[in-house]
Amino acid sequence: MFSHVNKLTSLILGASLTATVASASVGGELEKVMKARGLTENDVIHAAKTYNPTGGRNEFIVFSSGGQSGQVIVYGVPGMRILKYIAVFTPEPWQGYGYDVDSLKVLREGNIRGREINWGDTHHPGLSETDGKYDGKWLVINDKANPRIAVIDLTDFETKQIVVNPVFKSEHGGSFFTPNSEYIIEACQYAAPFDNNYHPIEEYKETYRGGVTLWKFDPKIGRIKPKDSFVLELPPYMQDLSDAGKGVSYGWGFTNSFNTEMYTGGIEVGMPPNEAGMSRNDTDFLHVYNWKKLAQLVKNKKNYKMINGIKVVPIDVAVKNNCIFLIPEPKSPHGVDVSPDGEYITVCGKLDTHASVYKWSKIKKLMKDKDYAGKDPYGIPILDMKKSLHGQVELGLGPLHNQYSNVDGEIYTSLYVDSQIVKWNYKTLKVLDKENVHYNVGHLCGMEGKSADPQGKYIISLNKLTIDRFDPVGPLHPQNHQLIDISGKKMDLLVDMPLPLGEPHQAVAIRASKLHPHVRYKMGTNTKTGKPHIGKTLAGQEKIVRKGNKVYVYATLVRSHINPERITVNKGDEVTIYMTNLERAQDETHGFTVDNFDVHASLEPGETAEIRFKADIEGVFPYYCTEFCSALHLEMMGYLMVKDPNKKYVSAQKLKMKTMSKAELKAEYDKAVAVNAATDAVIQSVVKFLKANHYEKYPTVKALVVDALDQYGKIPAQKKKSDEAVKKGDYEKAVLFENMIWQYMVKTADVGIRAKDLLVRKVATPQSEAAAAGERAFGEGGCGGCHVIGKVSSGPDLTGVLLRHEDAEKWVKDFVMNPASKYKEPYIKSMIDYFNLKMPNQHMSEKETKNIIEYLKWVDENANLF
Repeated sequence: MFSHVNKLTSLILGASLTATVASASVGGELEKVMKARGLTENDVIHAAKTYNPTGGRNEFIVFSSGGQSGQVIVYGVPGMRILKYIAVFTPEPWQGYGYDVDSLKVLREGNIRGREINWGDTHHPGLSETDGKYDGKWLVINDKANPRIAVIDLTDFETKQIVVNPVFKSEHGGSFFTPNSEYIIEACQYAAPFDNNYHPIEEYKETYRGGVTLWKFDPKIGRIKPKDSFVLELPPYMQDLSDAGKGVSYGWGFTNSFNTEMYTGGIEVGMPPNEAGMSRNDTDFLHVYNWKKLAQLVKNKKNYKMINGIKVVPIDVAVKNNCIFLIPEPKSPHGVDVSPDGEYITVCGKLDTHASVYKWSKIKKLMKDKDYAGKDPYGIPILDMKKSLHGQVELGLGPLHNQYSNVDGEIYTSLYVDSQIVKWNYKTLKVLDKENVHYNVGHLCGMEGKSADPQGKYIISLNKLTIDRFDPVGPLHPQNHQLIDISGKKMDLLVDMPLPLGEPHQAVAIRASKLHPHVRYKMGTNTKTGKPHIGKTLAGQEKIVRKGNKVYVYATLVRSHINPERITVNKGDEVTIYMTNLERAQDETHGFTVDNFDVHASLEPGETAEIRFKADIEGVFPYYCTEFCSALHLEMMGYLMVKDPNKKYVSAQKLKMKTMSKAELKAEYDKAVAVNAATDAVIQSVVKFLKANHYEKYPTVKALVVDALDQYGKIPAQKKKSDEAVKKGDYEKAVLFENMIWQYMVKTADVGIRAKDLLVRKVATPQSEAAAAGERAFGEGGCGGCHVIGKVSSGPDLTGVLLRHEDAEKWVKDFVMNPASKYKEPYIKSMIDYFNLKMPNQHMSEKETKNIIEYLKWVDENANLF
């Protein structure tokens, strides 16, 4: 009833829109546009059906394979606009995938036999399922060229795992989830020996094998578990696509094949080509296997062999346990599709004009009764094709792939040769409608069209040729995905979408309402593991640590600075930079690169990433934020300085001083002395604080003070030399000694300030639970990127902020939760003008904000310590 109401509503809206178009076109702006562009009223209706106004959203999200790009392409329906490329098997510089340490670890999981593989041929994406319905949690994609499966987390649309098939040499029939995401089905394509040894082609039937891998999947954590996975050995037929049974056929898998002739070619020695020899038989075989029972069998070591580290169930074991059967199917099929209830299995043969619909209840009875038509050369029982069929229907030339709709019995099939989509009923075996597409369609994408809950509404035709559909861009054309409205009695082609990155093969679509991606990470997250990163760094924790020839930089990024801004290393050092994006505002991504070192990281809010390189060339190298993030983006940079430890450098200052007059040298000396006096004043203030608060009572603090005093103790000797040089009138030498004094002072101050910060924690009043939580929120929320307690930094010192405003707690709460609401207040406007920066919305919760206020109260209680 509901579907009929929807159709009636669509007809009324369509008629209304047509009337509106006709009315508006009389002498109006729309008429001018239509005339200038040669548009019909139908064109305008199609445009309205697919148009997303600014800020609009799509009803469905599509995940399309990226083919030779090795990536996944994400776009919306009905808008048909690309939203994202997900980096999978190929390095992708914008996202830093393969250029930072953490993503490179994922990419390198895909190495095969110790060899780096940096490209992939993605074919068939699969969405995780619960009760046969897409649940929007995980996406998997296969690589045909290098038999691998990748897992993508749909909370952030990032690749988390790549698993290599250790026995297949190629695959095409992946990746397909079982109805509760227990396993991922991956079928071999071109038969080859399971071991990694040479075997002559003449031994094809004896030593080459096909197979299906059942990858055990943990849907809670979104990871494949190779140790709990297994392979079902199959004859050396070329296995193709697969589908998992559902509903009444739950627990079974279906994989079709071609080349049951087991032909191996030889065109170079005068044999007919593969295309002839591999399509002589009238039928090939649909493999029907009980994956659920096989999963129990592999718990017993007697039922499998270990090959290259994975369990392999031999053909004879599967046959003996009634786990594998064959059914003849139209020759050279290219897909098998199980109906939403699991009762009907549709197969189309590329070289047959018919679609064949098998019925599970018939197949099940034949297996139960052991009603076999014979056995194949490997002893696998063959079921009779006619007894297994529900029926066949003639569709046209080159039928390939199928998608189901929400109408009972309704199915859509692509015709490659005819360049058409056929709408028909697999129960009544009647053709209902045909729609021309452009051109030579391969796969179709329905809206959740291969799940237990297909939505109908649209079909996407994934066409192999474009020819004349788009503006010419050279001999290599974009691919063409065409959106078709299937909500009415007749199909209606709405719009073409060019895809310029690789050749997409299959796509899957899910309701956008089922996806719930994050807009930020918890502060310091390693996005590839979901756990806190080893290099997590908050504001105030930035540091550079040297361990032999290894240098570790702990850095932060926040609009609009990178801390630290200067890094000096030796030529030959291995440099590791840990970076944390302190932003909490949505979409405030920072990028990071060091010029000339071929590294790049993309850091979303809260993310910590790691880059590593060898500083093997001498010189000065800028590093900067690669993502335009603020008005002061260009200023968000720093310098990596690489010096050769075996080289003696002539100081530019020394060279400059050689040209100075005595008066100029005296001025340079006075300036150095003044800098040292100012630095010493800072040191003495720290010393005063440490003594006043009895640092000696706290062993860890005392150890730091001893270290600081050791550095400070080296100053008198240098000062004596400086004074002696002054007495002799040698100001050039005196300046050099004063510079050495400054180096010791900087080291003293660095350690002394760390001792002071640690002592503050020892002597301050105890924090309440809320204040402690507020300090964590302050640090992990990115506040410390601009505000340093006790100091003016990129933003004002917050000590005493609760004393500067009437009803201060409410004022601070309102400002933190909605900064823009205060931008026009005179005080805030003056702060914005002074610091040239607006406080961003860090999206703090009300509880976090209240805790931060408690932390600021604690700061005020201990203001004398900061």
